Amino acid sequence: MDKIIVENVNHPGKSERVDAEKYRAMREAMLTVLTAQAEPVDYTTLKQRVKPSLPQQLFPGGATSGWWIKTVQLDLEAKGKLARTTDKPLRFFLKGAGQTA
Repeated sequence: MDKIIVENVNHPGKSERVDAEKYRAMREAMLTVLTAQAEPVDYTTLKQRVKPSLPQQLFPGGATSGWWIKTVQLDLEAKGKLARTTDKPLRFFLKGAGQTA
């Protein structure tokens, strides 16, 4: 199984190795959803919108998709590609996509 190293914005300097195929599939689905949005997206909406585009062989019935959304979200934040709003509920957006926190 191919692995990829992910970071966590909440724990700088710490990294984990995760399944690369699942990471890439979730990252692609999330980027597609976030790119199509004019406004930041909350977690619940993001989860609903990524599920239909996830490969069933990796995420049967959306299984474990919540964990993978969080993993990719924290990694992309750590890498400066994704940001979150400061209000509640937290909403997420791609940096440089014209939105403001």
